Amino acid sequence: MDEPDAPASLGARLRAVRESRGLSASALARALGISASAVSQIERDVMQPSVSRLIAITDALGVPLATVFGDGGPVDAEPNSVASLAGHDFALTRAGQAPAVELTGGVLFRRLSPLPTPGVDFFESTYPPGTAATPDAERIRHEGHEIGTVLSGELTIDFDDERVVLRAGDAISYECSRPHRIHNAGTAPAVATWLIVHP
Repeated sequence: MDEPDAPASLGARLRAVRESRGLSASALARALGISASAVSQIERDVMQPSVSRLIAITDALGVPLATVFGDGGPVDAEPNSVASLAGHDFALTRAGQAPAVELTGGVLFRRLSPLPTPGVDFFESTYPPGTAATPDAERIRHEGHEIGTVLSGELTIDFDDERVVLRAGDAISYECSRPHRIHNAGTAPAVATWLIVHP
């Protein structure tokens, strides 16, 4: 039987995942430390979440980040479920088929793995000049181990005790539990690939 089409917008997918987990908007808001109104605005696509807020939401819902990227099967699938390949021994996403998720400031995330992969998020980010993963100087912590490679432009990662500037071809690896802030202080868009391995 064919799966129903997944909701097209980021907000609709977040709402569908929340509802599939049996969590009310108020309960999610309490877990995030924000108002139920803010959750509602995100789910209705009135307000775009920041990178840090999106990660906090998926962590609170107990699903991989890739769950809300807009493709790859039903939004209520269990995090460790394996999608059917319809009799094929491989999964394929052609160039241009994976839609991007737009976040605060025009930051774009695009999933690179053709299917959700248990324990792994593999995606591409594009940070326009002057944009950041978190508001102000806030740093984020989340689950997993992160590996990033800058493809073009320049990204800066601020840790509590040091700043690392990454340029095209540079790669970095760190525990996501280490407070960090990713931002583009350059004058051109910065494109990078990221692999997050979950425990």
